[in-house]
Amino acid sequence: MSETEHKDHIIPYKWTQTLAEATLSIPVPAGTRARDVNCKITATHLTVGLKGQPPLIDGEVHKKIKPIESFWQMDEGNTIFIELQKVNKMEWWTCIIKGHPEIDTTKIEPENSKLSDLDDETRNIVEKMMFEQRQKAAGATSDEQQKKAALENFMNSTEMDFSNAKIG
Repeated sequence: MSETEHKDHIIPYKWTQTLAEATLSIPVPAGTRARDVNCKITATHLTVGLKGQPPLIDGEVHKKIKPIESFWQMDEGNTIFIELQKVNKMEWWTCIIKGHPEIDTTKIEPENSKLSDLDDETRNIVEKMMFEQRQKAAGATSDEQQKKAALENFMNSTEMDFSNAKIG
């Protein structure tokens, strides 16, 4: 795993993200045990290091996280993995720690997601947008359909003759 250079020091981690979480991988010396790791995750700060050494990471996170849902673990004694659960699950982060190198989030190609992955409110909005898009492709949005139905109800409930009227 390569390290990213930043100003006068080295950033010893790589990271990936989804809209919901950010995952860091930090290489450590072979044989490092979980009990040798100091990891503190708060809503706004991340500190990671090995006992008796300066922290590998110590800074304010880019955006707020959910510390209770975030966690870390060791992988075969040479990598620390940290999963940070984002508070706002609808935005891409440009970096993990403020002041560290940033990425261009406009170049992110997200994986296809399922409607079931979304929270109820967002899913309802997306479903309505998809319905509107299908209706528009078919020629009428739901608002237009409601207006048309109201006009038809009016035309059927009155004794006026609309047979020669130009509607639309």
